[in-house]
Amino acid sequence: MPSLSSAAALPRRDRVLISTCIVIITALAWAYLIHLDRQMSSSIEYAKSMAAMGMTTDSPWTAADVLLTFAMWAIMMVGMMSGSAAPVLLLFAATRPGREKAGPSLAVLMFGLGYLLVWVGFSACAALGQWVLHQGAILSPAMKLSSPTLSGVLLIAVGIYQLTPWKSMCLRHCRSPLGFLMTNWRDGTLGAMQMGLRHGAYCLGCCWALMCVLFVVGVMNLLWVAALTGFVLLEKIGPAGVIASRVAGAAAVVVGIFFITGIA
Repeated sequence: MPSLSSAAALPRRDRVLISTCIVIITALAWAYLIHLDRQMSSSIEYAKSMAAMGMTTDSPWTAADVLLTFAMWAIMMVGMMSGSAAPVLLLFAATRPGREKAGPSLAVLMFGLGYLLVWVGFSACAALGQWVLHQGAILSPAMKLSSPTLSGVLLIAVGIYQLTPWKSMCLRHCRSPLGFLMTNWRDGTLGAMQMGLRHGAYCLGCCWALMCVLFVVGVMNLLWVAALTGFVLLEKIGPAGVIASRVAGAAAVVVGIFFITGIA
């Protein structure tokens, strides 16, 4: 393992290349989400007009519907989480052996791929959850929970998780990319993939509950998607990230109670 604490700064060329790739991937994901949002807005208006006439457009999902929902979640997670992986990717590129001669290597790509694979796995679970909610007729055309009570229970669960030691542990790893690399270093391309998977697992442990908020506010509510993306960055790289995490947890519990009591 290289000496991480004394690693030289990443060459400007490598830093620009890695940062540009992250920006392009994120921008493409958001471009798709905006395009999909416009399509879905038309579909929602159509469903509302049909409901006003006493007709319904609800129908069981096909396999294609499930796959499209999974693709939507996967692309959304890429758009939301790629930016938060930038610090550890840049540091990993700066500390790998032989970087001075090789430039950005396959190892950096494999680390990033491992990280994103974890969120692709989460996307599969989220799509399955959305299918179950749709089958139970408790998901509105805007793809949010139609039951205030369920919304409140979910928000309370999210808030409680934000205050747990497990959340704190995962957030600590995410906020300290140097510490993560020092304690989880693996050599080689396969080792880079393993490190990416492990870092992604910590990131998932840190943020999965926040992603569930989308079931309350609307899975494709892009304003909330953007807000959660910003909050994730604040938690992970902001100077008051830990405090923000706890305040958000307490706020989620309060709002959840409001939903259950009918105040919200």
